[in-house]
Amino acid sequence: MALPKPLITRSDAVMSGAVVFAGTRVPVQTLLDYLEEGDTLDHFLEDFPTVSREHAVAVLELAKDSVLAHANST
Repeated sequence: MALPKPLITRSDAVMSGAVVFAGTRVPVQTLLDYLEEGDTLDHFLEDFPTVSREHAVAVLELAKDSVLAHANST
């Protein structure tokens, strides 16, 4: 399965403008909340089968790249 381009989208017509996994109605924030609460990626994927493992990992990589790009060097 090919990953959608872009990986995430935002539209006022979908989930009140929340950032979602492209092609779904699943907010990216939901994945972050699961992980923050100590749940596994597998648990998230079981609860949200419209999101593929590859899509979730790609979004996490995107978030990682964003964090690293904004880190201040000391």
